[in-house]
Amino acid sequence: MNWKKALVVAPMSAALLFSANGGLVSAEETTEPTVTNAAVDLRATLGTLLSEHGNLAIITMRKGIEGAEDFEAATAQLAENTQALSDAIASVYGEEAGQAFQDMWSAHIGYFVDYVKGTAAEDEEAKQAALDELSQYRQDFSAFLEKATEGRVEADALAEGLQTHVNQLISAFDSYVAGDYAEAFSKQADARSHLYMTAKGLSSAITAQFPEKFNNSMAVTPAADLRLTLNNILSGHVAFAVTAMQNGIEGEESAEVFKANAAQLAQNTDKLTGAIESVYGAEAAEKFKTMWSNHIGYFVDYVKATAAEDEEAKQAALEELKQYRADFSAFMETATNGEISAEAVSESLQMHVNQLVASFDAYAAGNYEEAYNQFHEGYVHSNDIAKALSGAIVAQFPDKFATDMPSEMPKTGFEPAANNDMMMLWIIGASALVLAAFVAIRKYRTSEEK
Repeated sequence: MNWKKALVVAPMSAALLFSANGGLVSAEETTEPTVTNAAVDLRATLGTLLSEHGNLAIITMRKGIEGAEDFEAATAQLAENTQALSDAIASVYGEEAGQAFQDMWSAHIGYFVDYVKGTAAEDEEAKQAALDELSQYRQDFSAFLEKATEGRVEADALAEGLQTHVNQLISAFDSYVAGDYAEAFSKQADARSHLYMTAKGLSSAITAQFPEKFNNSMAVTPAADLRLTLNNILSGHVAFAVTAMQNGIEGEESAEVFKANAAQLAQNTDKLTGAIESVYGAEAAEKFKTMWSNHIGYFVDYVKATAAEDEEAKQAALEELKQYRADFSAFMETATNGEISAEAVSESLQMHVNQLVASFDAYAAGNYEEAYNQFHEGYVHSNDIAKALSGAIVAQFPDKFATDMPSEMPKTGFEPAANNDMMMLWIIGASALVLAAFVAIRKYRTSEEK
């Protein structure tokens, strides 16, 4: 396995393998809210791995039905994700359990592939057989995790959550095949978010099962919710930006797919904009939306220039991204009162730009293995960005994140206990982020007018 891929599992593995005396974090002796401890890092790692699985599974199914040249590369990336998840499980429950997980997880991916093959052959019996296999997998896997977590995750509740996962992936694929691309990308977004909820439930169960390995810290707190909410939205941005760039270079044959993909990317932006408006009104929201949308537009400009083989236009797009990076980095430092430095933000944003551009360049050149490798790196890097930004926000506004949530999660298929509406997470957590952004934007606009 690529050593870079192994870094995804490292936070979870290390947190579980070290004791409280020699672990990643010291025992929590303060009530100060934090976005990073062994428990929250576990939740973030699971959120990244599981949502990437959903994302890659949907992409692989699409590539399969199209007979696309990058199908094998997408499949290989999905297999690496499975290995990373299996390694994570092994770090908690041992090698035997890790292997059992890998066998079942790989099998359920195979059933999705069987469904794709049945669809291609217009074989309704084969499609139903694949769904039946997924139903059996759902029961077996649920029983496996109930036993592993010593009942902290109930099999019936987990089976319900897994059925939702299956339904979302099948629906996303069926919609794509039927040419309803808007529905296909909408279901993809739903599938990603659902798996973050799965990570929330699993991490809570594991930390309750092994409290000494996590210094009795909790995976579910308002500060952790802010980090994971940002992780979700930022990784979603990467997921839809990369595939939109791929669609863009494919030309007319993917024009309708590109349109739906770009629309989903815009909805990803709207989630943040809606949170800004709920706190500061339409004018502030529009200012922020313009800035965020512009940087997406520069990536689109790069795609167009690549298609036209216009090196000057490509360089111009990169220069626009460079200027955006400098401006955004400076206002984040100002907005957070120095809790996060412009230099740190700039470095992180440059990495983000490099990963998306490198993934696209490799895809355009037909180097699909490298394209998906860079896609993966960009997806994982979203966790780092979310960690840094949420940490700065929580440090600046600790009172907004001071109250801990219950340490036990209900056994209802990994839905949040008293917070089923994702927008509530934005109201609780993102208000601090948007305050910082809006204050900074106003400061920058004022300074530019002088």
